[in-house]
Amino acid sequence: MLEFVLKSEYIELVKLLKLIGIAETGGHAKILIEEGEVFRNGEQEFRKRAKLKAGDKIEVLGEIIIIKG
Repeated sequence: MLEFVLKSEYIELVKLLKLIGIAETGGHAKILIEEGEVFRNGEQEFRKRAKLKAGDKIEVLGEIIIIKG
């Protein structure tokens, strides 16, 4: 399990995947999202620019990321 600490109000999903190293590039992150590999709080998330806030839990490729405030 990974934790990501927000430095602002939110972070876009595609940016998070790139920053924590799950996706090698922004394009790779978009493909993961489009193919239904990303879950936000237990539900599939298809919005590339979904605004993630403190308390959100992201699951992708067997990794769990908790967003902290």
